[in-house]
Amino acid sequence: MKKQAAKVISIFSCKGGVGKTTTTLNLAGIYDLMGKKVLIIDLDLNSGGIAVSLNVDVKKSIYNVVDDMSNNRFKDIYHYTVKYNDNISVLPSPVDPRDSLKVDSSYIKFLITSAIYKYDVLLIDTSHNISPISLAALDNSDNTLFMITNDPVDLKNARSMISIFNDTDKTNYKVVFNSSKDTGKDYFSLFDVKNIIKHNIDYTIDKSFYIKNIDKYVIDGEILTLNKKIRAQKKSDVNKLMKLANSLIENNKSERGVQ
Repeated sequence: MKKQAAKVISIFSCKGGVGKTTTTLNLAGIYDLMGKKVLIIDLDLNSGGIAVSLNVDVKKSIYNVVDDMSNNRFKDIYHYTVKYNDNISVLPSPVDPRDSLKVDSSYIKFLITSAIYKYDVLLIDTSHNISPISLAALDNSDNTLFMITNDPVDLKNARSMISIFNDTDKTNYKVVFNSSKDTGKDYFSLFDVKNIIKHNIDYTIDKSFYIKNIDKYVIDGEILTLNKKIRAQKKSDVNKLMKLANSLIENNKSERGVQ
């Protein structure tokens, strides 16, 4: 029986520090709980934090994938990934920033294609820079989570990005308002945010999901949604995230470039 293609989900923002990597990891944890095989692709090539957050040992990275593809040495995506647990694997960003500059955006589609029948879900953590690499990831995703916060600069940039999405007829994205990040910044109400960005908010990460000692979990290489204590304490928030995770992998018409 032919294996179904993985759902490809990119997590994107127009500003750093909006909780993009944390959300990527939390989604990976939710899919793990659902019994899905997940590959996290760290396309934040200059400052990717996936491998560091999970305490995994980086021996090969996206640079090695692209280098081997360009020199006809590529054989199998498993050769470059590192396992976090039985269900979650990581394709890290380059350790050496000089290697990041050698990753050409033309290979992103091939990279995704090489993994799409090996896993159930591909989660792509992108850079907040609107680069050819990030755009290639968005073009080749089934769904994009566009993350915003209650930050004036972030919201102005988000409004411009949504305008670009509209001009290019991109519709396969959800706007995620992260109010658990920088909880002291209550400059705008949800109504104000919608008016500023000229778009509805599809999903809100509530303030109640704020984790005061989140750095402890990063140091320990833990995914929040896989921690039983946090799941018990933040049950409502985790259930909401689970609903979002389900909506992202439901069968829907794909707009991505991979067929």
